[in-house]
Amino acid sequence: MGADVDLHDIQRGVLSPRPSPYAATHLVFRIDTRADGRELMRRAAAVVTSAADGVSPLGETWVSLAVTGHGLRALGVPQESWDSMAWEFRQGMAARAIALGDTGSSGPERWEPPLGSPDVHVVLAAVAPDTALLEAAIDRARPAYEQLAGVTAIWRQDCHALPTEAEPFGYRDGISHPAVEGSGIPGSNPLEQPLKAGEFVLGYPDELGGVQTTTPDVLGRNGSYVAFRKLRQDVAAFRRFLRDNSTGGNDEELLAAKVMGRWRSGARSRWHPSATTRRWAPTAAATTPSCSAAMIRTGSPPRAVATSAAPTRATRPSPASHACTA
Repeated sequence: MGADVDLHDIQRGVLSPRPSPYAATHLVFRIDTRADGRELMRRAAAVVTSAADGVSPLGETWVSLAVTGHGLRALGVPQESWDSMAWEFRQGMAARAIALGDTGSSGPERWEPPLGSPDVHVVLAAVAPDTALLEAAIDRARPAYEQLAGVTAIWRQDCHALPTEAEPFGYRDGISHPAVEGSGIPGSNPLEQPLKAGEFVLGYPDELGGVQTTTPDVLGRNGSYVAFRKLRQDVAAFRRFLRDNSTGGNDEELLAAKVMGRWRSGARSRWHPSATTRRWAPTAAATTPSCSAAMIRTGSPPRAVATSAAPTRATRPSPASHACTA
């Protein structure tokens, strides 16, 4: 059994599953002056929610903050500290486009501005069970960035779960969340062993016994690399692929399960040898574990470690690391 993690110094979004259903808002900021950027970091310590806040005043609602590699530069992080960050994070997502398969219609030149640009410095995320609580969370965060002439809001994305709680391809969303050793926060599958904290949080041993740190250690400890990508799902193309490569009906569902690794209910595809049982409801033991997107540090002030891509474990950034978010 590993040591307990410092919940008071870890942002809640790193360890807690998001509510289901949910509403979320991501705000992107550009730091124009170093002094105001550092003031933003200082203020953020008063509004971000720590993992120790198991029951917040607003229910399953929290605010998190992350800083990109370009943001660290804008804040004036010393070169030695910069060099201690994961190289994927330092390189950035746009620079890794070919390795990630982000070419053609998915190339950086087609990304929605300002995503992927050097102007993305700080991302503030608010997550809540519904729109009313979300607006309350945003109001709670507003004092952190208001009246700072040297910090400019440059992008906003509002997110809402579909009424069916399924993603656009029709698959049940938010079905699994891993337990992290030493956190005391249960995962969605009680039959699974908790994963080592170092798989998600810097400064703790991972599954191989390694510990990733930064220089100085306090910069990254209890922080997490996080991935942020805005993706377009081509539902029509997905349906055409299934239709063109199957005999129709149940065969389409079987092919879809093999492609996605699970049935639309969320159950693992290997639990269903035929389509006659595809509507079987998933249990904790049958859903596939996945890594949740993580945020950066809580602390006082929050430290700066973040990336951008698809959800990734903290100390092993996926190849698509660059910006930051929830």
